[in-house]
Amino acid sequence: MSSDCKSRLLVNVVAVESSVLAQVAYDDQRAVLHVTFRGGATYLYSGVPRQAYRDLLAAQSKGTFFNRHIRNVFPCAGGRSESSDPPNRLG
Repeated sequence: MSSDCKSRLLVNVVAVESSVLAQVAYDDQRAVLHVTFRGGATYLYSGVPRQAYRDLLAAQSKGTFFNRHIRNVFPCAGGRSESSDPPNRLG
């Protein structure tokens, strides 16, 4: 499961209350959103506006917001393969 859109190095990590997401971080210089799932996998989404990151943090359901506004909207940095996709349904 080696993919360029996975990462283990995070800065400015924010733990979130979610049944699916564990933590998120945002890289202002590259407009990259780091999303770590409860299962431990971390994905990097490129071209994410800072406001989308703020909206994710403010969302009542982080998983639902991610599923509707981040996943399949912004590309994983470096591309994505079928074996490295995050879960399809988040809540």
